[in-house]
Amino acid sequence: MIETVVEFFKDFGFIGMFIHSFIDAIIFPIPAFFLQVSLSILNPSTALWLATVGYVGCLLGTPIGYLIGKKLGEPVLHKILKEKWIHAATNLFTKNGEATLLIGAFTPIPFKVFTILSGCFHFSFWKLFSYAALGRAVKFYAVGFIFYFYGRSSEGFVMTYLTYIIGGIACVLLMIFYIRGKIQQRKHIQIADKTKEVSS
Repeated sequence: MIETVVEFFKDFGFIGMFIHSFIDAIIFPIPAFFLQVSLSILNPSTALWLATVGYVGCLLGTPIGYLIGKKLGEPVLHKILKEKWIHAATNLFTKNGEATLLIGAFTPIPFKVFTILSGCFHFSFWKLFSYAALGRAVKFYAVGFIFYFYGRSSEGFVMTYLTYIIGGIACVLLMIFYIRGKIQQRKHIQIADKTKEVSS
């Protein structure tokens, strides 16, 4: 299925790259990563332009995915989940939404998952857009720069090792967010303890 979709969009070149990236942020199940790699192999000298087209398409699709989640996502959730589960999921996404979005934005996971969830759980759109802009820039331009400078010979590296590298970065980011959360939690506890001491 992936090969069929990639071959279809590949015939449209830059326009196909834009459309695929755009709908990847909304509803399409296959990441634009595969099309970007396929088109970059055909003509590595255009890899940075492809990255830019894909990046812009993804950012333009982000608000639509968010609106779908905000307008349609919640009614669906209320039909399939208990109320207490929805509240629990909303609180979890609110507390850890930044880490979720930043990591998800530059991994090959279809970005629609994160745009729709953000809208569904009423996460800040501007935070979503900011993390999308940062994370998707890393994702698209990492592939673009590698193909631009190393050509077709970098295909194996991008398809095999780049995913592991990105996964490693994701793990580091998770640790950073986890440590930051623990530090903030300790600060809140210390402030609460000082408040109790003063009031007593």
